[in-house]
Amino acid sequence: MIARYPDWAVIHLPHDAPDIPADARNQFLLDDGELAHEVLRMTDHRTADLFGSQRASGRVARASVSRLVVDVERFDDDAQEPMAGAGMGAVYTHTSSGGSLRRPLDPWEREALLERWYRPHHRRLEQFVEYALRQHGRAVVLDAHSFPSRPLPYERAASPDRPDICVGTDPFHTPAPLRDAFVSAFAALGFWVAVDTPFSGALVPARHHQRDPRVQSVMVEVNRRLYLDEATGLPAADFAAVAATVQACCIAALDRL
Repeated sequence: MIARYPDWAVIHLPHDAPDIPADARNQFLLDDGELAHEVLRMTDHRTADLFGSQRASGRVARASVSRLVVDVERFDDDAQEPMAGAGMGAVYTHTSSGGSLRRPLDPWEREALLERWYRPHHRRLEQFVEYALRQHGRAVVLDAHSFPSRPLPYERAASPDRPDICVGTDPFHTPAPLRDAFVSAFAALGFWVAVDTPFSGALVPARHHQRDPRVQSVMVEVNRRLYLDEATGLPAADFAAVAATVQACCIAALDRL
């Protein structure tokens, strides 16, 4: 029998989608080749398959458009979002290299993007979490990501010496047993695991953020060198084996809780 994620687990896939809708294309200043290159750099390619979203009983919140359109992992209020200062808040204005990504948007255009793509995603995530709370009295969000083997120019953690797995935490929503379960599960199989390096944090729905300790979250970031041809975005030859291992580690960690 194939192991499955617990029913109280919700998989969050904020950066898996590469899609840029045709009616949003005119906002971008890059030509087609430049935009495709930026999508290649910034997408967490194939994380739905890497983390085994099909094993999650349907409770999977996957963003339906590229993070270049809207980034559902960011706060929608730029005043709350640390990355807004780099032009990478909920609606990006700058590329990963710091160049201009978009033409200036009118306030109503930004609001339309959030209303069409950002808020429905967060309502869906919130519904999954609420269901888990009603049924089980608890919810754990597995915030699933990948990261490039070499840091991109916008990244604050610029060391080229990068772990295999990054476990990201939130001071309120990631208790030590949850963090340690994921670190131990990956480390036991020989992965180099770091906590909150090169990325930190773990997302929960806004209505529960810093309020409800029954809602826990952990971010797991997988180094793309383990499973991807980063020059093309195509899966490595051993992708299936790596994905099976990542899924087994995540499920084993959650089963310890």
